[in-house]
Amino acid sequence: MSKRVVVIGVAGVLVVALVVGLYLFQPWRLVTDRTADEALLVPAATTTTSAAATTSAAVTTTSAAPEGPVALASGPFRSLEHATTGTATLVRLPGGGHAVQFEALDTSDGPDLYVYLSDKPADSSESAFGSGFTNLGELKANRGNQVYEVPAGVDLTAVRSVVIWCKRFSAGFGAAPLEQG
Repeated sequence: MSKRVVVIGVAGVLVVALVVGLYLFQPWRLVTDRTADEALLVPAATTTTSAAATTSAAVTTTSAAPEGPVALASGPFRSLEHATTGTATLVRLPGGGHAVQFEALDTSDGPDLYVYLSDKPADSSESAFGSGFTNLGELKANRGNQVYEVPAGVDLTAVRSVVIWCKRFSAGFGAAPLEQG
């Protein structure tokens, strides 16, 4: 009889360990994808030239700021813990606000992923991105185009990169430069 109690106790511990492990690691995310297809604020063809065009226009004319969204800084993602590709762009909105758009993002799916604006350069070591950031919210999808509003009052002069960060495991998936020139 005591052998049976031990077996039941061990089985119970194993079941609890399995449930906790599944919750923490969510291994099915290794084979799943979530795709977003939000409209880009600044079309792909203009993200690299808009900032330069805006600067030259400001020098040659005294007209008001452009009515539409304007790309201020843009850069490709570099992989950290997981292969990550795509482009991140910091965009000034017509009303004076700002947003960050991801174009053609492709990274691994994972638990507890967030988008951070960081005061660290994109080529910093992964561990540097765990502090000095503004949280823009949960990553909407691990693939596709998506847009994140930047909260009012964020000092954009301190922003050097955008990071996809796993809070649960303090791990970076990818980082892209957003330094304004």
